Parts: sequence; C-alpha cells; structure tokens
Amino acid sequence: MNDRILTIPNGLTALRALGIPIFLWAYLHEERPLLSFGILAFGAATDYLDGKVARALHQESKLGAALDPAIDRAYIAATLLALAWKSVIPWWMVGILFARDLILAILLLAMRRKSVGFFEVTYLGKAATFNLLYAFPLLLLGGERGFHLVFRITGWSFAIWGVGLYLLTGIQYGVTGIKTLANQRPKLGE
Repeated sequence: MNDRILTIPNGLTALRALGIPIFLWAYLHEERPLLSFGILAFGAATDYLDGKVARALHQESKLGAALDPAIDRAYIAATLLALAWKSVIPWWMVGILFARDLILAILLLAMRRKSVGFFEVTYLGKAATFNLLYAFPLLLLGGERGFHLVFRITGWSFAIWGVGLYLLTGIQYGVTGIKTLANQRPKLGE
C-alpha cells in the first residue's frame, strides 16, 4: 500500500462521493426516483470498480483504504435518511444502522489514539455493504402494485440480509477492535 493520492481508484471514490449530494437533491428536492436510482446504481458500481481497479493497477493506497469505507457509510447514511424521510423504510432501521456505526466510530477513535490503525474490511463486511447498497435503490423504486412490487420485494430481501450482516460484522469488528486495544495495554510490571 502506498501514500499516493492521485490514482484512478481514488478518482472513482471521489466521483462516488459527489453522487451523495446529487442523489439527495434528485430524490428529496426534485422527486425524481429514476434519476435517484441511477445515481445510487452509479455509486454501487464505482464502489465495486475502485477496489478492482486498485488491485489490477497496483494502485492501492492508504487514502483509498480509509476513504472507501467512509464514502460507503456516507452513501448508506444519506440514502437511509432520505428513504426514512419519504416513509419508504422505518425510522427504527435508521436507528439500528446508525447505532452500529456510532459504536464502531467511537472504537475506531480509541484505536487511532493508540495508533493501532483501522479495521480490516472483511468479506462479510463487504457483503453487508453490498446488500444495503443494492437494497435501497430497489426500495426507492418499489411500490404497491405491478412491476414496482418486484422492486419492493427484492429491495426488502436485500435490506433484511444487509441489516443482519451489518449487525453481525459490527459485532465482529467490535470484538477485533477491543482485542486490539487490550493487546496495546502495558502489562503489569512493565
């Protein structure tokens, strides 16, 4: 991993970040669900691509490793709030997902204070994010009847798996972080 900032994967991550305010404007202000869906789909595609491109071109960077999951969290947060605001998803779901991220953010701050790094993203963590990043655009298009109902059912399927995996990985990351911090404490007699 290097310290380069100007890389193709970091550029993709920056484009994904720009999609967040554009999504909020399109969905909440303009009420254009298809455009909003397209923006979220673009965000999901660039989330997949930036990691693949980084590995293929050997452009993995410390910035990308830190920024990519942060942008994922920001996308999820913005989409969650927008969908809850429009009553597409319940507010309790927002609370559960934000509580998980808040707990891990506090733990991450403690880890950074001890200079022990970031959480290593796991396959299960990527699967949780994948499910949520696909659930929300489908829920955005979902409705009560016709073809829209297919989007709604598929979206809720992804959402249920995503929330479950998100909580499971939150526990795993939490245990790993606590163990890492515990190993950094000085032993008695040192």
